[in-house]
Amino acid sequence: MTGDQSGNPPTRPGLVRSLLDRFGHLIRELSKFATVGGIAFLIDFALFNYLTLARGVEPVTARAVSTVIAATVAFLGNRFWTWRHRVRSNPAREYALFFFFNTVGLGIAVGCLAASRYGLGSVWPAVFRTPLADNVASYVVGTGLGTLFRFWSYRRFVFVEAGNPRAPEATRDRSPGA
Repeated sequence: MTGDQSGNPPTRPGLVRSLLDRFGHLIRELSKFATVGGIAFLIDFALFNYLTLARGVEPVTARAVSTVIAATVAFLGNRFWTWRHRVRSNPAREYALFFFFNTVGLGIAVGCLAASRYGLGSVWPAVFRTPLADNVASYVVGTGLGTLFRFWSYRRFVFVEAGNPRAPEATRDRSPGA
């Protein structure tokens, strides 16, 4: 036997291997997206808490400001690392769509925060009008739901894959006897 051959006969790949072969590109994209998102999340989290706790800014306003700044970091990371292999379309289009979908994600997070603080907080203020409750509602629930939406929308609408060239229409041969 040579060094390139093994003593074992070739076998079909296992379930894990076949899943990796099929979804490996998606796992790599998701891992990069999570890394970029993690960095943006830390910026968002730190800035939100600084604005609310040290500067006295109202929580919903602080969340909006911190998200816009973190979103700029996320756009750059996703465009130039996560989806760098995808075709670059008009940068203004990508930036506008990215921020549109990020605004929807912000709405999800702010909606969770507002529901907790003003909805549940009106019923049980000692629990739901606290910095801990604000962070759980905004960052655990809101960011979790917003992240799922963002990954899907960025992948589907912002950083699109190049389409397959359109095949010419097939024509029927109208020769006699056919």
